[in-house]
Amino acid sequence: MPDLLDSRRHAERRALLAGALGAAGSLAAADSSAAETSPLQLHNVTRLYPVRVSRVNAPDVAADIAASVASWSGQIAVGGGRYSMGGQIGVKGGLHLDMRRMNRLVWVKPENRTVRVQAGMRWRDLQDVLDPLGLAVKIMQSYSNFTIGGSVSVNCHGRYVGLGPVGHSVRALQLVMADGSVQEVGPNRRPDLFAAAIGGYGAVGVISEVELDVVANVPIERRVQSVPLEGYVEFFKQNVLSDPTAVLHNADLLPPEFDAPVSVTWHRVEDRAPLTETSRLVPRGASYALEQNAIFLMTEMPGGRRLREKVIHPMLTRPRVVKWLNHEASLDAAELEPRTRAMSTYVLQEYFIPEAGFLAFARSMADVLRRRNVGALNISIRHSPADRVSLLPWARQDVFSFVLYHKQRTWDGAQQRVGRWTRELIDLALAHGGRYYLPYQLHATAAQFAQAYPEAAQLRRLKESVDPRGRFSNELWRRYL
Repeated sequence: MPDLLDSRRHAERRALLAGALGAAGSLAAADSSAAETSPLQLHNVTRLYPVRVSRVNAPDVAADIAASVASWSGQIAVGGGRYSMGGQIGVKGGLHLDMRRMNRLVWVKPENRTVRVQAGMRWRDLQDVLDPLGLAVKIMQSYSNFTIGGSVSVNCHGRYVGLGPVGHSVRALQLVMADGSVQEVGPNRRPDLFAAAIGGYGAVGVISEVELDVVANVPIERRVQSVPLEGYVEFFKQNVLSDPTAVLHNADLLPPEFDAPVSVTWHRVEDRAPLTETSRLVPRGASYALEQNAIFLMTEMPGGRRLREKVIHPMLTRPRVVKWLNHEASLDAAELEPRTRAMSTYVLQEYFIPEAGFLAFARSMADVLRRRNVGALNISIRHSPADRVSLLPWARQDVFSFVLYHKQRTWDGAQQRVGRWTRELIDLALAHGGRYYLPYQLHATAAQFAQAYPEAAQLRRLKESVDPRGRFSNELWRRYL
């Protein structure tokens, strides 16, 4: 009976969405992106900035990585799920280490709430291990498709209240170094390498295993509330950050005004609370054609932006939802995938702003997006305490993050246009004491990078000591490091 009820609720939700889209005449068949033309032409999820490499190796264990390092004389880059968007997964003419076959569990210790995995395991695969044990990932992105090693290498974060970046949950790493040695690093064992590997984008070594803290899987309830922009910071501190039941939080700013945050907070509830969604994990391989059509409608059809603000978003966030944390954490990024990326693609940017600059930055960012006619679908606001682990932190102090999800055309002129207004936003972030996030398009100038990440000088010195020939690289570090 629970499975039948879940199916009915899912069908009702999709029927509502289909009705809204059908009324606007937007339903159409999904169109898949073109396949890669060559295994040596590496594409990221946006299909922008492909990197042509000379060789691809797919290791199974750390010894395979060490052998690849020993046998290759040129530069080496590492990739996993390929969700970074500006060439961070490869280096031109180099060796690409495709980590996706290193996807096995090393061990799990439920009594200690710790787990160790190979770096190519995806969060969704780890959830399959943890859920039967009543456990959940402590910190990860909002979607479960990313590899764990890749998430650590960019020091990802999600919606977890008060926890900050994933580095705060990492206990130890196994690294393969430029000399082919395999080293165990952690807070008390080569802490310099540990800090440089977390958020280091493969600059000092290849992450081959990750040891993590995990937490209990708990039932959570969604609570949605509209908040005035000028009152959001105080609302968050009083009603979310100080509430011990708050588990996940974000606030959505919707186009075209981006001035009315919709707070979405998931609160821990009693185990006996009746679930509206009894599935413990999001099913794999589901169809998201309706969601793809919604994205097309909101970005291409007249009135699409207002339709999302007035109809689609309220419809999807209004019903009461109680589910397991693991279900909400196992979302599939396919629900964000457009019908096609042939003419347009969908891209993320992110800016980290201290509390004092929140309101001024939010208003200025919205002004840039309107003035530059940016095809923004959404700005999602999250919060992070200061990073206490990474050598290259994106949060020197407590920050609010502004995650911009936008549409852009694929041709060169469009990329150049996006670069111009992106540099405007980076300047705004810097002017308000903030930083920008590095896994995305490489539009920042060298001066902007140096101002945002002055710790790069220390990373450069450490890299010279452990990788004097500069063997570990990618298009990000070729440009800035």
